[in-house]
Amino acid sequence: MDSEDLLSQLADIHLPAEVSYWPPAPGWWVLAILLLIGLVYLAYKLRIQAQHRKICQYALAELDRCMAEYATADSSDPDANLLRYVNAVNSVLRRVALVHFPNTDVAGLGGQAWVDFIRQKGDSSLLNEQIAAVLSRGRFQTRVEVDSQALYELGQSWVNSLYQHNHRTTHEAVPLEGSTK
Repeated sequence: MDSEDLLSQLADIHLPAEVSYWPPAPGWWVLAILLLIGLVYLAYKLRIQAQHRKICQYALAELDRCMAEYATADSSDPDANLLRYVNAVNSVLRRVALVHFPNTDVAGLGGQAWVDFIRQKGDSSLLNEQIAAVLSRGRFQTRVEVDSQALYELGQSWVNSLYQHNHRTTHEAVPLEGSTK
């Protein structure tokens, strides 16, 4: 047998089959699952953040409404108007606390314990002794003395600090009852 006979017996070169795109290799499946988990987690975090923003806006709108009602109240009894304003702001702060800290005993707090809670849980840098006194005992007084603008600013600062700094991010967010949209 000569070399030409041997060469004629050889078959042509066969190229391997093309690599198919489906089904993907196991590594791609793992990557797809991790990407899906990441997207679900991101969507969850964005939803929680949007709820926090919405609750914060509702609470700030309530504080604005309280201030507007106080500013336009009948001036025949300024002491009663100020007392209503203090109680309205205190009510807004308490509802925010109930929504933001649902697993604590916020509803039962009163007096100095309520003021201490406000100091511990949010930005209370504007909380002076006069405001602390009306927040702790204002509901039980017939006359209060407090700077309404300072109380308003404290309320805004405290609510903003809770929702912008996210001291506690894993809770069930519920809109405030009686809030304006």
